[in-house]
Amino acid sequence: MRKNFLTCLALLMATVLFAKKVEITKFRCVTPIEVIRPFMIDSVNAGQKAFSDEMLLDSYTSLANISAGTEYDITGIPKSSADYSINLISFNMENRDFVKGKLSVKGLKNYRIYVDGKKSDGKEIALEPATHTFVIKYLSKKSVADSLSVDFDTDNPEDIIIGTSVKRMYTINSVVDGKRVSSVSISPSGKYIIISYLNTLEGGTLQRRFIAKEVASGKIISQGSEEMIWMPSSDIYYTLRKGDNGRDIVVFNPQNGSERIFAYAIPEGRFQISPNEEYLLYSIEQEGPKEKKEIYQVLEPDDRQPGWRNRNSLFKYDIKSRIMQPLTYGYRNVWASDISRDGRYILLMMSKARLTKRPTTLFSLLRLDTRNMKVDTLVEDDGFISNACFSPDGKSVAITGSPEAFAGIGKNLPEGKIPNMFDMQLYIMDIASKSVRAMTKEFNPSVGNISWSTKDGKIYFTAENRDYISMYSMTPVTGKIDALNLNEEIIKSFSLADKANMAVYFGQSASNSDRVYLYDCKSGKSTLMDDISREILDGIKLGECHNWNFVNSRGDTIYGRYYLPPSFDKKKSYPMIVNYYGGCSPTSRNFESRYPHHAYAAMGYVVYVLQPSGATGFGQEFSSRHVNTAGEGVADDIIEGTKQFVKEHSYVDSKKIGCIGASYGGFMTQYLQTKTDIFACAISHAGISDHTSYWGEGYWGYSYSEVSMANSYPWQDVDLYVKQSPLYNAEKINTPILFLHGDVDKNVPVGESIQMFTALKLLGKETAMVLVNGQDHHITEYNKRLMWQNTIYAWFAKWLKDKPLWWNEIYLPKKL
Repeated sequence: MRKNFLTCLALLMATVLFAKKVEITKFRCVTPIEVIRPFMIDSVNAGQKAFSDEMLLDSYTSLANISAGTEYDITGIPKSSADYSINLISFNMENRDFVKGKLSVKGLKNYRIYVDGKKSDGKEIALEPATHTFVIKYLSKKSVADSLSVDFDTDNPEDIIIGTSVKRMYTINSVVDGKRVSSVSISPSGKYIIISYLNTLEGGTLQRRFIAKEVASGKIISQGSEEMIWMPSSDIYYTLRKGDNGRDIVVFNPQNGSERIFAYAIPEGRFQISPNEEYLLYSIEQEGPKEKKEIYQVLEPDDRQPGWRNRNSLFKYDIKSRIMQPLTYGYRNVWASDISRDGRYILLMMSKARLTKRPTTLFSLLRLDTRNMKVDTLVEDDGFISNACFSPDGKSVAITGSPEAFAGIGKNLPEGKIPNMFDMQLYIMDIASKSVRAMTKEFNPSVGNISWSTKDGKIYFTAENRDYISMYSMTPVTGKIDALNLNEEIIKSFSLADKANMAVYFGQSASNSDRVYLYDCKSGKSTLMDDISREILDGIKLGECHNWNFVNSRGDTIYGRYYLPPSFDKKKSYPMIVNYYGGCSPTSRNFESRYPHHAYAAMGYVVYVLQPSGATGFGQEFSSRHVNTAGEGVADDIIEGTKQFVKEHSYVDSKKIGCIGASYGGFMTQYLQTKTDIFACAISHAGISDHTSYWGEGYWGYSYSEVSMANSYPWQDVDLYVKQSPLYNAEKINTPILFLHGDVDKNVPVGESIQMFTALKLLGKETAMVLVNGQDHHITEYNKRLMWQNTIYAWFAKWLKDKPLWWNEIYLPKKL
């Protein structure tokens, strides 16, 4: 009996050991590279070391060569007939969860291991979720027969896939590394375009690049790191260079490659060249009065912001006379919105504070005649306008603003409802009569950037269109709006040619990165000019993204979309992550966002993104639901949508659903947990826990409350500010919540997370808090962003996959 027991125990132990060992039997290999022993001048080198065959491994060999190799079984790896050869063999390891293990190489005497290009001893390998490349570089001898075996020992063999494919997972490094488009511009004739790029190297180093292309041929005519900007009236671009006496404006002619100095020794500062190319318009910042460092007075709430006391004024630098003179003078902030085509008039905007009434910041729009310095006030003290541009003839002005601008002529809401101030409308003013027309009152998308074409007289603009950013043209006389059939879901930027019916734009979609297009405004045809996405996604495996909408209990259609894992199998059960904002804007279809949805999906999650009530881009009535609700109704949309999605998609594990949101979305995360227990875990980044403390302490607390809590204040609406705050409902929360926050956040102060974390700790609830040192509202520093993102991944893995290894690796359990 004892013998049988010991036999069974030995078999069981062997089974366990075998289950932890993953044998690698296929490799990608390149042809062995012959190396030779050096001529022995001396018996030792300068470091007093005697030569050994192992030193031949120091011969430089690019590991990138392995990608061009051929797949072989372990027994068929090519052999060399040379006396000595360097061999490169490789395999991939894909892990959708954090794993640790040891790589064991047997049968070789002289070898080195590289994991993702970095040398490793193979003994303690920690792998974040990704497709990792293992390379074994070894020295073979003609006289020695190698017998190779490679194993990876791990406690989690079920979490890894071994292969030799060049395909790889989409990860956070796919999001932050590599080249992206920064801006595009088209020359006045439409014959040339300039594309600017920003390339992020591994580690966070940034490189800027500018390329000028000929449209017809696609030929690159110039490129470099110096910024290139088109001159206003000709197909000549300029750049700034340091000359003998200061900065010079150097212009280049792409047709013949010639260059010349346009302006010598210009003043320092930000400027734009007037359309008639006669002067430079400068915006110069003047420092405000200083306070003592030891003790200082705060004049008003915004005075806590660094630089708030500084003011901008405008100056004109005449190219011919080389004289610079002030166009404005005073202590109010002034900036230029546009310059008329003949250079004569400048559209000025200026602001002033009025804290006692909403809106607390008022704007005025002025037309300044640069010839005689006369000023025509077009709009005075309207806190709801935001930007403006001239018509080509200078007789009209296109103005963007909220529905309440111009005494509410653009408002399209039932009586008593307050519009969302971020739901932007388009207005046109006739300068002579000062009459204003509301052009988008019946138009649901929220207007973004505008440009008035000198060629066809139409106004072109981008707009939030549900969770898309689409582009439109408007005929000013009739008000007719046409949607442009462009090739991307998110139009990031566009540029119109002054003398041709041409434009250039770039954008991305839910499943691709940046692409640049030439657009024929007459035919409506787009032509691809540069596909950055192809480079970024080369070899990447992406899952599918689909739209999914539902009708809520109030009868509204709530729009959304979902992402599936790359190797999706509808017969399997998947955990799900729900992402939302819940504030004044939609969670757009940006491919590379703060929460890159495809990266979550690559780890084996279904990701559901929805646009609850209150978001702009769906019409004024829908966006007005953000005002004076503090999550009421919005939370219902998220809860109903999550339940309905799970009901209609059987592959989602209803017990393993997590949720995440940032800023107002972080508030929604907290608020949701006071309303439901459907989430297995939650993450609140920079979330508001107490509307009263955020209102008073955040740099933009009281001013954002003009949008979200319009005409409501803590001392007059306790129900809204207190009863709707998660902090005062903390005892209702049963969901494990992770609080993430930059510890110098000026928008939503870190105290918002601290006080909620403290409350849950005192209540004995499951919670955690991670602060990011030196980061503000957005986590932007390269390495800190990676650590922040890994914290998110690890929290979800712990609660949605029951795999706490990664979390415990980052945040070692401590007994205190």
